[in-house]
Amino acid sequence: MRSLHSTSKYTTALYFAQLSFESYPRLCYHNLKMEISILIDQEFKTLIKTDWLKKAAQAALGREGVSESAELGIVLTGQDKIRELNSKYRGKDEPTDVLAFSTEEGADLAQFILPPDGIRHLGEVIISYPQAASQASERHHSIEREIAILLIHGVLHLLGYQHDQPEPEREMKAKETEILSQIKAGGNETV
Repeated sequence: MRSLHSTSKYTTALYFAQLSFESYPRLCYHNLKMEISILIDQEFKTLIKTDWLKKAAQAALGREGVSESAELGIVLTGQDKIRELNSKYRGKDEPTDVLAFSTEEGADLAQFILPPDGIRHLGEVIISYPQAASQASERHHSIEREIAILLIHGVLHLLGYQHDQPEPEREMKAKETEILSQIKAGGNETV
């Protein structure tokens, strides 16, 4: 069973500061209204296409009506780093597949000052590439499909969806399925 988690206590601005990723370029994609920043650990850079990640995130955000100026961060990392973050921010000393750190209203952002720039700062979705690869193998589908599932799930958490009760869980799963089918219908043959 997938262990999907969300927290609104911290953003990965703190994550970026702690990781010493200064040598890795951040890839930013802009359209008229949206900025999607993608950071991939060096060891996984050749394994996933950043344009594809951007399209998957845009599909999830578009389906949920995020049409105003918005900013989203996506991080693909390894088991050690995601375990460290899961332990530090959730108190669970184990790897997980995806973490979502929200900067939306209601999040505990006391130590962060968001600029009054008119941009909706959604937060960050952090995905463990090795965990996604393992789950893809178990489920007999592509790694791209698994990462899309995890990315969609994380984005939905950033937008306020939860799965702590049966009805919200059903609603969230239905939205995940709908968005995933939209990505597939959009011409991505690997999903």
